[in-house]
Amino acid sequence: MAQYYKCPKCDAHAKVIKPGKGVLSCCGKDMEPVLNFASPDDILDFAITREQEAHDFYAEWADKLDNKWIREVFRDFAREEEKHRDVLSKAKQGGTLKPSDKKITDLKISDYLIDITPTPDMDYQKALVVAMKREYASYKFYSDLSETVSDPGLKETLTALAQEEAKHKLRLETMYEKEVLLWD
Repeated sequence: MAQYYKCPKCDAHAKVIKPGKGVLSCCGKDMEPVLNFASPDDILDFAITREQEAHDFYAEWADKLDNKWIREVFRDFAREEEKHRDVLSKAKQGGTLKPSDKKITDLKISDYLIDITPTPDMDYQKALVVAMKREYASYKFYSDLSETVSDPGLKETLTALAQEEAKHKLRLETMYEKEVLLWD
């Protein structure tokens, strides 16, 4: 199973592809080796925790944002993260989620934007950037995890969750394109 590290400052995660010498760092700090999965249940437990954290993030920021419309978008994403948590809980009991055969478009808008630290007074554009970056990180997380497991049902579930996160990112990038880029 793969070994993962976590940044103590920004909560970013890194997967060890090839072990070597040295220390992983992020935000000027050493990353902590916190994710060493020994079993599929370890992966599912961690993923369930991540989905709960994502839910809490969106729910908390929905209450802090002034813009009513983006507040509702964040609440919608909080509900989606709850659904992902439930899917993972069912997978732990033997259920699976099937990935779609449809390719999800990646507009790659967030690839060219700088990271934004959320603040209570962030505007609509910044809120979208924060959400796009989070959804991309979740997509990468599930995609990478799906490559490390041998259990076919777990692999399908992780692939399907990666697709869900990619859909969230696409939705946010589409909103950004229509409502921010076209304003200029």
